[in-house]
Amino acid sequence: MSMIRDLRAAVRPVSRISLRKDSGPYDTTRDPATATAVVDCAVYRDGRRLQNEGQLSPQEAMRLVRRDGGFVWIGLHEPTEAEFAGIAQEFGLHPLAVEDAVQAHQRPKLERYDDSLFTVFKTVHYVDHDRLSSTSEVVETGEVMCFTGRDFFITVRHGGQGSLRALRHRLQDDPELLAKGPSAVLHAIADHVVDGYIAVADAVQDDIDEVETEVFSPGRKGTPRGTDAGRIYQLKREVLEFKRAVSPLLRPMQLLSERPMRLIDPDIQKYFRDVADHLARVQEQVIGFDELLNSILQANLAQASVAQNEDMRKITSWAAIIAVPTMVCGVYGMNFDHMPELRWKYGYPLVLAVTVTICLGIHRTLKRNGWL
Repeated sequence: MSMIRDLRAAVRPVSRISLRKDSGPYDTTRDPATATAVVDCAVYRDGRRLQNEGQLSPQEAMRLVRRDGGFVWIGLHEPTEAEFAGIAQEFGLHPLAVEDAVQAHQRPKLERYDDSLFTVFKTVHYVDHDRLSSTSEVVETGEVMCFTGRDFFITVRHGGQGSLRALRHRLQDDPELLAKGPSAVLHAIADHVVDGYIAVADAVQDDIDEVETEVFSPGRKGTPRGTDAGRIYQLKREVLEFKRAVSPLLRPMQLLSERPMRLIDPDIQKYFRDVADHLARVQEQVIGFDELLNSILQANLAQASVAQNEDMRKITSWAAIIAVPTMVCGVYGMNFDHMPELRWKYGYPLVLAVTVTICLGIHRTLKRNGWL
């Protein structure tokens, strides 16, 4: 069981930082100049890759496996229906699974056919940005479809991210693990994808913390300054995209870890439970992100309403103060000959003094009550 103890180390990326740095341009993307969608095809026997001059075709690789044993691992990137038809016929893949693999945009799932398992993973990549805006892209998704058979493993990738070359190299450095067959590769890919979720969740948490700090940090005169609601809404949309990748995958991982399957090695199956546990933790994080962003959005809107009410209180207060001289001027502006104090020597300064006194009294009262 020493080989199994090293399973996690063989397939897990080094750190969150390395995951994010490796998420740039991908080296296992199909070359537009080539006429095939196959980016790698190799035969593994006793956990070691057979060395051949040039790249084997899927048909040649399968002939070697049927003759001498082992299994073949074929990697494709965005194949067309015509390009995938020969491989599907050679390995006896179910037409419905082939259709899903070619068309992409599938929901994460696990389907069992006669002699194969069809698994769909959504890969998630965090898009670095200097500052979150109302149009920022936070997460970018791709897809990895896996066909697992007794003596073959086929991966079909869609999107510009989700490279499996580094993962293939790490597995090739651990022949004892690869000797367990295609199910070891399926676990490695599942673990690799979920580790990517963990890294993205940590990065998204930083963005949410930044937005939350801006919403509740004091602005001028100690009042909350708030933030642009568009930024919060954009982040919420990106979290929803992340959630669509994470949540549907939990049930397939639980099935792989709990239900005995002919194509899954018993020594490997128990390690799917660890993947399911990590995935459940990420799902809880993503659900928490969604709820927290709802609260932040509501708080931001409430702050905007409070600020508007504050402005209205100030406008109302000044209108009340200005109403006094307006009323006095209106009274003494009437065209009547006989009015009190109209001909009095000190009438003008007295009226001004009374008006100013009343205005100062109103101002002091409103200021004491927090309206000004």
